Amino acid sequence: MPLISYGSILEHALIGGVLTFVFLISNYSMHRIEEGHVGIYFRGGALLPTMSYPGYHMMIPLITSYKSVQVTLQTDEITNVPCGTSGGVMIYFDRIEVVNHLNVNSVMDIVRNYTADYDKTLIFNKIHHELNQFCSIHNLHEVYIDLFDQIDENLKQALQRDLLEMAPGLTIQAVRVTKPKIPEPIRKNYELMEGEKTKLLISIEHQKVVEKDAETDRKRAIIEAEKESQVAKIQNDQKVMEKESLQRISQIEDEMHLARERALADAEFYKMTQQAQVNKQLFTKEFLEIKKYESLAKNTKIYFGSNIPQTFLGEVCEKSVVSASQDTSN
Repeated sequence: MPLISYGSILEHALIGGVLTFVFLISNYSMHRIEEGHVGIYFRGGALLPTMSYPGYHMMIPLITSYKSVQVTLQTDEITNVPCGTSGGVMIYFDRIEVVNHLNVNSVMDIVRNYTADYDKTLIFNKIHHELNQFCSIHNLHEVYIDLFDQIDENLKQALQRDLLEMAPGLTIQAVRVTKPKIPEPIRKNYELMEGEKTKLLISIEHQKVVEKDAETDRKRAIIEAEKESQVAKIQNDQKVMEKESLQRISQIEDEMHLARERALADAEFYKMTQQAQVNKQLFTKEFLEIKKYESLAKNTKIYFGSNIPQTFLGEVCEKSVVSASQDTSN
């Protein structure tokens, strides 16, 4: 069996040491930055001005260290936040989520001022402070019921207002606060109160439905009454129009009859006027004398009696007739 020389062993050991050194150097110097993050570097605790982007990068091992900072939307979660109300009741918020975004151009300034764990200083601690400030000036009912829907917006505005001064480039997108945990006896009272409130709301809604139905019936009755009134008015107007038409027809007939009678009277008057004028021209003394004898000739009567020996004509006959009548009556 061939003997291994001391030089060969030393050579192999040297090669193994070099390979090990190269492996360690490669393992500790090469690092990867994920998409949506940037890399910042520290050497001897000092922040280097170099910033790397997603991909593989090299650094001096053991001397230089790096941190990966997210520059896309991220959600920081704060849990079990204690809060004391103005009435002295201690409550706990199980979870508060803060959605924020760090601008890539502000990474170096924010990390330099607040370290790579900037969210602990600027968000976590600030949430505790603002939430306790809110609870300290409100009672339990306001925090748990009345003003709970305003906590999210109030925290967002308070955080963003301070960040504009302390850390421009860090933006708060939204804050989500869960319902706080309160002491069990108080919680049961609130549940009972909510149950009674629900019953009250149901009663109120039922009352509204009844009032709405009554209002609907009232409006329906009004509409029906208005309809009947309008129909009656139309019918009455029709009757009035019929009466007026009949009256107008009667008036027209009266006017026609009056005009006819007036025309007949005018015609008769005209006739008599014309006849009078004719008679005036016609009734001369001679004409009247002729007419007298014609009339006497037509109306000649003969009277018999002991006192009338003869028959008289004319004026003598008329006188004899009168005297004879008187004698007869005697």
